[in-house]
Amino acid sequence: MHRHCRVRPVREQDLEEILLVEHASFGKDAYDRKLFAEYSHKCGELFLVAEIARRIWGYSITCVRGERAELVSIATHPLARRTGVASRLLDSTLRRLRRRPVTRLDLMVRETNTDAFRFYVRFGFTRVKRVRGYYEDGDGLLMRRVFKSSAT
Repeated sequence: MHRHCRVRPVREQDLEEILLVEHASFGKDAYDRKLFAEYSHKCGELFLVAEIARRIWGYSITCVRGERAELVSIATHPLARRTGVASRLLDSTLRRLRRRPVTRLDLMVRETNTDAFRFYVRFGFTRVKRVRGYYEDGDGLLMRRVFKSSAT
């Protein structure tokens, strides 16, 4: 894991670097600037960036509605993959969610993305169901991590 990786909430001036990560990660399927600005406003402190040497190498977006949260997107620049950036982002997200009355975190992953599937399993996510046609070019898997109640 990269020792000098710092995770923090997004700032408006981060948008250009986030778009670079997004395009390098998703190509033609990349989110646009307007959508990132919307998520920044809507998801606030759970829109996180991973910074190494003052450069953004990854981001994650989680939105909370009541007791449920959704990991909308997580990406690491291809040059920073397998360095622990995504793990740091997800660790930080989970820590922040534990301070809220959230009972579960859901996400969708492309059925053919076995690396991502295994990554999420390592963090306690389980497969809930296949969602046919979720992606333009294939099926998605709904995955969930349930949080233990703080009352127990």
